[in-house]
Amino acid sequence: MRIGLFGGSFNPIHLGHLRAAEEDREAMRLDLIYFIPAASPPHKPATGLAPAEHRLQMVRLATQNNRYFMVSDVEVRRSGSSYTIDTVRHFRANMRSQPELFLIMGGDQFAELDTWKEAGEIVRLCNIVVHTRLREKAGYQVPVAMLNRFGYIASNNAYVHPSGHTLNLINTTFFPVSASLIRHKLAAGGSIRYLVPNDVADYIERHAPYQF
Repeated sequence: MRIGLFGGSFNPIHLGHLRAAEEDREAMRLDLIYFIPAASPPHKPATGLAPAEHRLQMVRLATQNNRYFMVSDVEVRRSGSSYTIDTVRHFRANMRSQPELFLIMGGDQFAELDTWKEAGEIVRLCNIVVHTRLREKAGYQVPVAMLNRFGYIASNNAYVHPSGHTLNLINTTFFPVSASLIRHKLAAGGSIRYLVPNDVADYIERHAPYQF
């Protein structure tokens, strides 16, 4: 099987996340994508971060009608900072038949990958899928320094790591929406409908996970 791992704060999850994941799934022929909300993202401030239990539930609501989308609470259950290398190791150790893993991230995340804990081990253990929401005709251009840092070599439509795992660039549909925009609208008392799934909008209205 080909399994996607899509981690993030999902603060909150929105239509841009979902559409990018769907296009990644199609492009990479993934059998399933696991959405993995981070309990304590090491690269983001805790200010404005909804409690992990709320973000996890919103992800469950957002993905419930797509049979290819699954949700993992592994980072919510794990104490301390939510390091991606620990999550990759968890899936490698606990999934049957050793599926091929594809770690999904945005271009901004990949540009900072060398600052992540054991980044070299991450690219050795799994494939990387980088999508972009940037509205650029040329699409996302991977930084040459990052290719050199991790030892990727260009090959056909991807880059290949010495381990045999690949770095894949996917140009996804541009959505002018972000989690920070949604939180800004909430703080101003505005509507967030049609920026997030209806079930997520209802959940936020009902439970008020953001305190302004």
